[in-house]
Amino acid sequence: MSIKGKTVIITGASSGIGEATALKLAGEGMNVVLTARRKDRLEELKSKIESENAGKALVVEGDVTKKADFEKVVKKTKEEFKTIDALINNAGLMPLSYVKNLHTDEWDQMVDVNLKGVLNGVAAVLPSMMEQKSGNIINISSSAGRKIYPGGAVYCATKAAVKMFSEGLRQELAPKFNINVTSIEPGFVETELTSTITDDEIKEDLLSNFEEMTPLQAEDIAESIFYALSQPKRANINDVYIMPTEQAQ
Repeated sequence: MSIKGKTVIITGASSGIGEATALKLAGEGMNVVLTARRKDRLEELKSKIESENAGKALVVEGDVTKKADFEKVVKKTKEEFKTIDALINNAGLMPLSYVKNLHTDEWDQMVDVNLKGVLNGVAAVLPSMMEQKSGNIINISSSAGRKIYPGGAVYCATKAAVKMFSEGLRQELAPKFNINVTSIEPGFVETELTSTITDDEIKEDLLSNFEEMTPLQAEDIAESIFYALSQPKRANINDVYIMPTEQAQ
């Protein structure tokens, strides 16, 4: 299916997977709506898209944990591009820590961004997609949503919830409303996510395991998102589970 001329909202678009996905999809002819909290980074990305790809980009500053911000994103998207054809729920945090260290504020942040942010995004776009009886919702989960590991209890729980929520959405929305839903589940990706880790014990125990591994790049995940979006409507890509070649588990 051609995605040229269609409109996609991308959360967490200021860096990493969100930024790479915006560049990829704009290059394929989509109108991209960039939302995140760092407006300066979004404006830089918009300029890059418009100069390098001759694409169309709209910047809407917003926090995915705030329902009103998501409603603003939807309103401005429809004003600019008329329709919302796809949503990529990409915004996320990964401040890993051992439960015994009680980083409870970080637990709350992960639940708010990784899970509630996805719920807010779906709630904001769903009325439009149901009315037009078409759309794609792509949620960025993680291989951590399938496999638990020490230090990842809360993070893995949020990503497992995103995976399950995605499948529930697919079962409810795809047959009746022609809305396809995909869960993208990467292994270790070289992004800013690890910079949010404050637990020194985790940094020593876990991150050292990744030092000699060749990680996935954000562009690899962008390609998997493009693959899911470009399928014919009769085909729903339920899950994309993508791991670094050198990552055993």
